[in-house]
Amino acid sequence: MPEYAILILPAANRVYHDVSPRLLRAELEILGDTALSQPVTEIEQREIAGTEYVTFATEHPLTEDDVAHLSDLSSMYVLFEVAGALLRPIRTSPLAWFDSDLLTIQKYPGKTNELFTKLLLNITLLAAGRATTLRDAPAHVLDPLCGRGTTLNHAMMYGCDATGFEVDGRDFEAYEQFVKTWLRTKRVKHSAEAGAVRRNKVRLGRKLDIEFGLTKERYKAGETRSLTYYNCDTLTIDQLLKRDSVDVIVTDAPYGVQHGSRAAGSGPVRSPRELLAAAVPGWTRVLRPGGAIGISWNTNVAKREELTEILAGAGLRVRAGGPYDQLEHRVDQAILRDLIVAVKEVPHEGRGETHRDQSAR
Repeated sequence: MPEYAILILPAANRVYHDVSPRLLRAELEILGDTALSQPVTEIEQREIAGTEYVTFATEHPLTEDDVAHLSDLSSMYVLFEVAGALLRPIRTSPLAWFDSDLLTIQKYPGKTNELFTKLLLNITLLAAGRATTLRDAPAHVLDPLCGRGTTLNHAMMYGCDATGFEVDGRDFEAYEQFVKTWLRTKRVKHSAEAGAVRRNKVRLGRKLDIEFGLTKERYKAGETRSLTYYNCDTLTIDQLLKRDSVDVIVTDAPYGVQHGSRAAGSGPVRSPRELLAAAVPGWTRVLRPGGAIGISWNTNVAKREELTEILAGAGLRVRAGGPYDQLEHRVDQAILRDLIVAVKEVPHEGRGETHRDQSAR
């Protein structure tokens, strides 16, 4: 059986670097079950010549498409074929339309690790069946609690359309300044417009609209991608976005601090349970059938069973078992982070029933 080894991408955050091999093993198993031409087996964390690798085997040699999908693993650094005592490097082709500093240049307290954000986005795209199509057709990614835009930036890197919602005006202003400056500095062809958002003469907040090209040639040809950031309450999502218009929803839920929503004129909601219970039904309405939601959260302030109940109550099927139960990891003394993914069922054609989306099997 062919055998392969993945050298882990070094992470600036030492705690995340220590857990990334275990998270990569779970991500790799999900990838093998959903996108590769064959399952991956014998997934292990192994030390080779004093360096940690994640190794795996397949029944047949990897195809070109398999290598392309493996190239986008969140902590992939170098892929090798194991040939006896030797490691033979395999040329990878990660999907990255822009320079990596789009993801790394922003530094601020509370920023979600960009490698974890990529992991969360990858697993959600796989659940929605969109990871295999990104090179041909963009997905529409929504982050309903987007902060300063780490998820939006990853969506841009993948060539996707991206929409974010954030109630904190300072985050909106910081991201607007960052992304406009970055686009100008990198000479990315784009247009940008900002203004107020109103519905029924009521001001809901502000909005930043950016159209950009993946290349100058595509921009000139009118082939653009959209980036939209709403400085609005996440509870207004189904008022501002069309039903069934989003392919995946990816977000890092509040960790028990002020964040997320100002429900009924009150202060910011602190509890992820309260916030998600109020917001998930609206998020689900804008998610297309077969689309997926991926949420990360602090298990010290909300249990997996509670989030499962909220998602199931909104008509979503939670993915559980196997690698989906191996994603919990410690961020610091107060935060034990986990990830949950759920798929919106597809209506049975010609009937009112629903069946499980093929990509969720």
